[in-house]
Amino acid sequence: MTTTEHITPASITPAPTTRRLGATGPTVTSPGLGAMSLSGAYGPTDDAESLRVLHAYLDAGGTLLDTGDFYGAGHNEMLIGRALQERSREDAVLSVKFGATITSTGMPRGFNGRPENVATSLAYSLRRLGVDHLDVYRPARLDPEVPIEETIGAIQEQVEAGYVRHIGLSEVGPETIRRAAAVAPISDLQIEYSLLTREIETNGILETCRELGIGVTAYGVLAKGLVAGRSGGSREIFPRFQGENLARNRALLEQIQGIAATKGISMAQLAIAWVASRGEDVVPIVGSRRLDQVTSMLGSTAVQLDDQDLARIDAALPVGAAQGDRYPTALMEQLDSER
Repeated sequence: MTTTEHITPASITPAPTTRRLGATGPTVTSPGLGAMSLSGAYGPTDDAESLRVLHAYLDAGGTLLDTGDFYGAGHNEMLIGRALQERSREDAVLSVKFGATITSTGMPRGFNGRPENVATSLAYSLRRLGVDHLDVYRPARLDPEVPIEETIGAIQEQVEAGYVRHIGLSEVGPETIRRAAAVAPISDLQIEYSLLTREIETNGILETCRELGIGVTAYGVLAKGLVAGRSGGSREIFPRFQGENLARNRALLEQIQGIAATKGISMAQLAIAWVASRGEDVVPIVGSRRLDQVTSMLGSTAVQLDDQDLARIDAALPVGAAQGDRYPTALMEQLDSER
């Protein structure tokens, strides 16, 4: 599949727009910058280049930085902390996931949502980031051994203490969302949502969020690089990049390449613009580890998809069209959102 991933036409102004994370959350820029790839998730990185990426996004007016305390075993937070040393704290809206337990090689092996872990994890994040509060704090996954009410209650204590501004969720289903929202205001749910992952439209998750005034921060917007024609390397652990699944998914995306070509944009920009088009309560989070990717990402805000474009996309990529699960079996079993 051919791609024009990093083309940004002169008619596109690379600048973010603003949206609010739910009825109670902060105002952020869209798209947000996902920082995971700056810590080696998809290949080697260079800290100097990563710092340039962070500054380029913030200099362009971007605010939303999404990270996790387990990204690079803390490296990601320390990297963002270095960038923020040169700026005002108010330049960034920091969204942090916690709770993933990892092996010595950095691979996830479970989740710890116990109340006593909340304060400890938060303390480490504040120190690595060099800040006195986080804007959004969320458990990375549901701990099956801990009622969500206990985890959210512990985060609410940190809100009341001034160390956290808002509470988010990640990869949980409708019942868990409701139980969490009964304990404290929830700003947003972070969940995978893309051209190839649309299940939240039919499984009650998006409906529940909208009923409760909870925003959606969508990750995996580029389908882990599949939209841009990427494959191989660490991506091979994901079923959608394996064998016939990969061929099928590439063929699906080829059906809409003409839309991007007609508009003079990249497939990546089309994918970001499509997620943003799903509603003002949806904020795409896009991983970038090079300066040209930041420019391409921000350029997506000028892309206009009309009714004909959207109908063509719906016909080519309906819910469930993608071949293969979005994670390996062991990781899929950890997702409350898939139950």
